[in-house]
Amino acid sequence: MNAEIDKKSPAPEKGANYRYRIRVPIAVKLALAITLLIVSGMATLGFIILENQKRVLTQQANDMGSTIAHQLANSATEMVLSDDNLGLQTLTTSLLESQQVKGAIIVSEKGEPLVSTGIIPPLNTLRQRILLAPKSQSFEWKLAAENKDTFIAYNSTIKFKQLTAGYVFITMSKEHVILSLHNSRFVIMMITGFMSLLAIFLAFLMSRHLSKPIYNLVDASKAIGEGNFKFRLNERRNDEIGELAHAFNHMAHGLYQKSQVEDAFSRYVSSNVAQKVLENLDEVELGGMHVTASVLFADIVGFTSISEKMPPAEIANLLNEYFTNISEIAKQHHGHIDKFMGDCAMIVFGVPEHTTDHSYNAVSCAVKIQEMVENLNKQRLNNNKIPVHFKIGVNTGQMVAGNLGSSDRMEYTVIGDPVNIASRLASIAESDQIIVMEEFYKQNNIEDRIIANKHKIIRVRGKEGDVSTWLIHGIKNQDS
Repeated sequence: MNAEIDKKSPAPEKGANYRYRIRVPIAVKLALAITLLIVSGMATLGFIILENQKRVLTQQANDMGSTIAHQLANSATEMVLSDDNLGLQTLTTSLLESQQVKGAIIVSEKGEPLVSTGIIPPLNTLRQRILLAPKSQSFEWKLAAENKDTFIAYNSTIKFKQLTAGYVFITMSKEHVILSLHNSRFVIMMITGFMSLLAIFLAFLMSRHLSKPIYNLVDASKAIGEGNFKFRLNERRNDEIGELAHAFNHMAHGLYQKSQVEDAFSRYVSSNVAQKVLENLDEVELGGMHVTASVLFADIVGFTSISEKMPPAEIANLLNEYFTNISEIAKQHHGHIDKFMGDCAMIVFGVPEHTTDHSYNAVSCAVKIQEMVENLNKQRLNNNKIPVHFKIGVNTGQMVAGNLGSSDRMEYTVIGDPVNIASRLASIAESDQIIVMEEFYKQNNIEDRIIANKHKIIRVRGKEGDVSTWLIHGIKNQDS
C-alpha cells in the first residue's frame, strides 16, 4: 500500500502534523470484502451447527435419562410394594455399571429414602421437587457451590393402579454433554479456520483476477495522460469490463486521430497560432483587431535565375533547408512564420501572444538569419552547390491581426501599412542586407542595442515625402 500525504492549502504551519491518507489497492479491498463475507458466513454457519448440536445432545441426554428413570420405576414397583429393599439395592447398584449414571435413589411417596447408591441430590432438594413439581422430569444440581461439576437428576413416579408408591431419582453427569459440545466446537472451529484460510487465499486470487482489468485501465489512463495515444487494451470479454475496454480503445483512437490532426495543423500554421485556435474552437470566426507588432520579410536574391539552373527536386530541397532553419530561428526569437510565399518568408512578432520587446526580437532574428545563411553557404560551396543569399526588411507599427479570408477558408495573419512597408524594404534591399526605417531604428529599445548605419532615402507609397532607411549590421553585446 502506498501512503500519500494529503496536503491541503493553505500550507500547514511549522510543527503542524500532516494527515496521512492511506491508499488501499482495490485488490486488497476486494480480498478483504470477500474474506469478511466468507468468514462471516462460516462463523454464522458454525454457530448454527454448534447450537443445533447442543440442542440435539441435550435432548438425547434428557431422553436417555428419562427412559432409564422410567424403566427403574417400572422395575421397582413390586419391590417397593413388598418392601424388598435388598432387591431395590441390587437394582439401583446395577445402574452404576453405566458410566453415564452416577447415582440413584428410591424414596417413598412421603419422600423417605428407601435405597440409594452413588451420587444423589440432597434429600431436602428431592422433597421440594416432589412437593413443588412432582411431574418435572429433570433438574440440575451441584454437590457444592464451589464445585464446578454439574449433575442432572431425572425422576419418575412409581405407580400401582393409579396409586403413587414412591419416586425414583437417577443422577447423570452433564460432563459428557459438555465434552461432546467442546469436541464439536473444536472440530467446527478447526474447519472454520481452515475454510477461512482457504477463503482468504481464494479471495486474494479472485480479487487479483477481478481487479486486473481495472489495473489495466489505470495503466492505460496513465499512458494516455502521458501522450501515448497508441496504447490499447487487449480485453476480450463479453461483460461490462469488455464494453469499457472497447469504449476506452475507441476514445484512444479518437485522441490519436485528434493528435495527428493537431500535428498536421501545426505544420501548416505556426505552433502558437495553432494552439490558440485549438484552445478556442468555438470562437473561430472571421475578424481582426488592431495590435502593435513587428513583421519581417526574408526574400531570396535572384531566385528566378537560381531555379532555372536546378531541377525541381533540388529547388524544393534548397527551400526546405533554408526555411527550416529560418523557422527554428523565428521560434528562438518569439516569432512565428506567418506564411511562405514562394522564395519569401513572412515572420510576425508580438502576435498572437503579445511581447513588449517584439521590435528587438524581429531585428535580432534578422541578424541571426543572415548569420545562418552565411554559414550554410560555406557548406554549400564546399559541396560544390550554388550559394543562396537573402535580403531582409523589418518594420513595426499598428496593424490588423486576426482570421482573414472567407467563412470556409481563412488564415490567421496580419495586414496593414507597416506590413506593406516591411515587404517594400525587403524588395529594395540588396544581397545579405537588413533594412529598417529610421522610425524603427530610433526606438528606445533598438538604437542602443544594434549596430547600424544610415542607408539611403527612398520613397514609399502611402508615405508623404521621402523616407530614411538604416542598414543593420549586427547586435551589440550579443553574448549577453
